[in-house]
Amino acid sequence: MAKSIYYYTLSKNDKDDKNSEIIDKIKEIFFKHKERYGYRRITLELRNRGYKVNHKKVYRLMVKSGLRPLKRNKRKYSSYKGTIGKIADNLINRDFEADKPNKKWYTDVTGFNLRGEKIYLSPVLDGFNQEIISYNVSKSPNLEQINDMLNKAFDGRNLEGLIFHSDQGWQYQHDTYHQRLKNKGIKQSMSRKGNSMDNGLMENFFGILKTEMFYDQEDKYETLDNLINAIDDYIYYYNHDRLKEKLKGLSPVNYRLQSSN
Repeated sequence: MAKSIYYYTLSKNDKDDKNSEIIDKIKEIFFKHKERYGYRRITLELRNRGYKVNHKKVYRLMVKSGLRPLKRNKRKYSSYKGTIGKIADNLINRDFEADKPNKKWYTDVTGFNLRGEKIYLSPVLDGFNQEIISYNVSKSPNLEQINDMLNKAFDGRNLEGLIFHSDQGWQYQHDTYHQRLKNKGIKQSMSRKGNSMDNGLMENFFGILKTEMFYDQEDKYETLDNLINAIDDYIYYYNHDRLKEKLKGLSPVNYRLQSSN
């Protein structure tokens, strides 16, 4: 290399020296959220903190800094066991969102396999703000789990006219489940057979959850109880702290609270 080029390169300032404060904030947000945030969510958080910055710039600075969010991996537990009870019509038809709370709910069961031991998560998600309003974690995907989830979800809520959507899992075909919804004036809805996209909001939540706290992180959990505690912590984080672009850059709980004012 010629001396002139060497000294020019040595003396040339990094064009991002002026962005050092933004880079520091990006790193702070990225690691605060345990490497779960990509450039879009970090852009939202920066704007909430008063920084006017373009998402393309955030993306470039993250690439330059080697900040890569956790990648999604697809593995799915299925509770479908054929037609063993009543199959409800699909009342949602992929029109997932709602204009107020307790108008459209979604549920499903997903499994976690930790070195051969399994646990199952059964949540209820509200289509208004994608908040998890109740859930149960169990070592067996049974009716007791579903009933506990429903008890928590029903408590203190007027649900007359609510549409409650699921897949065609055996739990949701069971007469006990039908009757509990009917007693609350809830309309039951089911996805078409084998079509996971009919329950897209729930599937999306499971993908986010497992990507951000489970996939390729199994070694962090020594026991199933450790994993259950981590799921509890994550759902609180998801509801209260994790920003969503579709919710005006707010978390699900903050969006609901703001909308009620």
